[in-house]
Amino acid sequence: MQLNQVLNWLHARADKENAIYKAERFGIDAKHAIGLYKKDINKIAKLIKKDDDLAVQLFETGIHEARLLCAKIYTPKNLDEALMQYWVETFDNWETTDTFCMKCFAPSPLALKMATKWIKSKEEFIRRSGFVLLACFGFSRKNEENAIFESFFTYIKKYADDERNFVKKANNWALRSIGKRNVDLKVKAIATAKELLHSPSKSAQWIAKNALKELNAKNVKMQDYPRHLYRPE
Repeated sequence: MQLNQVLNWLHARADKENAIYKAERFGIDAKHAIGLYKKDINKIAKLIKKDDDLAVQLFETGIHEARLLCAKIYTPKNLDEALMQYWVETFDNWETTDTFCMKCFAPSPLALKMATKWIKSKEEFIRRSGFVLLACFGFSRKNEENAIFESFFTYIKKYADDERNFVKKANNWALRSIGKRNVDLKVKAIATAKELLHSPSKSAQWIAKNALKELNAKNVKMQDYPRHLYRPE
């Protein structure tokens, strides 16, 4: 599909009232949002599949939903550091941040390198991007050993005192995600959370309490990865 065809498709389904609703209800205060539903973006993404050139063109329009589509149709293995950095510096809401991190950045071979770089940033949505990448890192790496995930606890603890809402929630997400990977990481995630409970930071305490509530629940759903260790035949 050509850029003009995609934009016409998007605009034909636009609903400004939906954009206002998403901003008020979910805190998605995105610039240049035209109000598409997620199902519509997913529908055209499936039609297009992967098209890196078109993805870049869509991003450059500045339209919020066009950028979400960009994240879904760009090939993760083709990313380079410069492009990832260029994109992340434009993020100004959690929906864009999370969509790029989950659909495009996390499967990239550069995911961990960029995550540890972005976590050190003082910019709210860049730091959030780093933590979302830690949360999503294992989704496409089912056979990765525990050691890499154990290294994430250092970042979780170091930046747990960041009181900004979108940062602390992503930090918490990372802690819970790691803890649900397998029983051994769960033990270490719970230990990390208990350590954070003693922090003077209200943010750290919230991260800890929220994580413990889920990880200690009887019905917590464990992923049991890598399966050859945690669900052997």
